[in-house]
Amino acid sequence: MLASGGLVAFPTETVYGLGADAENPAAVASIYRAKGRPHDHPVIVHLAPGADLAYWSDAIPVQARQLVDAFWPGPLTLILKRAARIPAGVSGGQDTVGLRCPSHPVAIALLAAFKNGHGGIAAPSANKFGHVSPTTARHVHDEFGRDGSIAAILDGGQSGVGIESTILDLSRLSTHGPVLLRPGHLSAAEIAAVIGHTPVAADAGAPRTSGSLASHYAPQTPVALLQSGALALTLALLQQQGRRVALIHYTSPHPLVANRASLRLPAEPAAYAHGLYAALRAMDQAAIELSVDLILVEAPPSSEAWMGVNDRLRRAAHGSTGVLAGLLDTTQ
Repeated sequence: MLASGGLVAFPTETVYGLGADAENPAAVASIYRAKGRPHDHPVIVHLAPGADLAYWSDAIPVQARQLVDAFWPGPLTLILKRAARIPAGVSGGQDTVGLRCPSHPVAIALLAAFKNGHGGIAAPSANKFGHVSPTTARHVHDEFGRDGSIAAILDGGQSGVGIESTILDLSRLSTHGPVLLRPGHLSAAEIAAVIGHTPVAADAGAPRTSGSLASHYAPQTPVALLQSGALALTLALLQQQGRRVALIHYTSPHPLVANRASLRLPAEPAAYAHGLYAALRAMDQAAIELSVDLILVEAPPSSEAWMGVNDRLRRAAHGSTGVLAGLLDTTQ
């Protein structure tokens, strides 16, 4: 199916990807059409273990080799200079390319079989652009099952990590050093331990990457983040106002939660990340069925271990700024 230009959804350890032959411009263009994705928003090329990086990039710094040896297969995407032979469509027209080797056994088997392990599969998350990323085959079917755009969905169970890969820019080392473009399961400290330099935050001139827009990973229902200390009072005020909210939290349940759609996630960052997107999808469905006004999310701690989770939640809530204040406004 991939060889004939079709789209195949497949599991990775992070989220499910919507894959096409990375060297087939028409197939890559069909990813953008299916997702409704802007054409300047790059996709990540997935490679088999042991793939030849030099085929995909003409400039491979030693730090890239070190990180590949340490973390591939795994949830790390490296941004390198794109080789001229690689079509620009995977890069959103930029001179860079994002490369990753996933660790999910189904993804590895697919990549090993595709072009005898020498091909690349371009794959953003298998959802409509801006929506919550899928972590099960059912989520993918919910997004695309009726539109006929996907040739096949490979079911590999629930993704183990649950949020997208860490993205590290190594394409401008001589001028900017390593740059963290998207936080994920792999931390800046873990990267620094391998290459000897702590990645710096993204700058205005950094390459465009997947998941970098201010509003992203969003359910249909508005999302609001709330600090733990304000949770009980806010729930009480919303109850007095007759407002309906769904709740995702990680501390001990409040008595008022009993009468709401609610879901408690683990108070540990990796376990929380594993369940985050499924929780957002479940609460979104509950919100639709119960005519809920808002998904209220208890904000996790701000430590580095929670950076990837907080990044996803901040983007999920970005487009809903002011909704909670409006629900609490007694003048309306």
